[in-house]
Amino acid sequence: MRILVIEDDPEGRGVLFQGLAECGHEAVCTADFAEGLALAKTEAFDALIIDRMLPGGDGLDIVTTLRAQNIVTPAVFLTALNEVHDRIAGLRAGGDDYIAKPFSFVELLARLEAITRRKEAGRETILRVGELEMNLLDRTVKRANTEIMLMPREFRLLEYLMRHPGQTVTRTMLLEGVWKYRFEPETKILDVQMSRLRQKIDRGFETALIRTVRGSGYCIIAD
Repeated sequence: MRILVIEDDPEGRGVLFQGLAECGHEAVCTADFAEGLALAKTEAFDALIIDRMLPGGDGLDIVTTLRAQNIVTPAVFLTALNEVHDRIAGLRAGGDDYIAKPFSFVELLARLEAITRRKEAGRETILRVGELEMNLLDRTVKRANTEIMLMPREFRLLEYLMRHPGQTVTRTMLLEGVWKYRFEPETKILDVQMSRLRQKIDRGFETALIRTVRGSGYCIIAD
């Protein structure tokens, strides 16, 4: 998983970073409210770990803002605020779980796995970005009611992008998520497939949906 950790305590942040890395996950860490919100809004993550008391604001407001913008990345609050009303506030703000400090890392990991499994189980069958629609049951793609024929790999590549609309998806994420590569291959396999996909999705339309994010990766967005 690729997990965003928003935690202002250096020791706690280090424990989370190391523990997640040892379990094979990628942790992106920040101590700042504003930076954490910006990352959660613009980049693709499988889960969020958020402290409540942050420089610049309450972690609750990060999740509230994300949910208001239809960003449903699973979020776990990890905080010293552990009264009943605090836990209720966290869940009502859109959090998927609420864990009190001090905590067991093994328990945190199990809860992360549980909420991401629930997300997988509840995945929608129709994905939409603007006038682009993907039906996951009959494996069809349409733009402005015109059917677009995709090869299986192109379909999976587009699905990955459409599951993270408006967010930057890195090359590494695409290679791992679509090809299951754990390294950057010497061939230009991603560039070739992306070029073909963009031709099929955007050719003949006034607006390009798939954008290159220079130095980072790609993004699919409808203006």
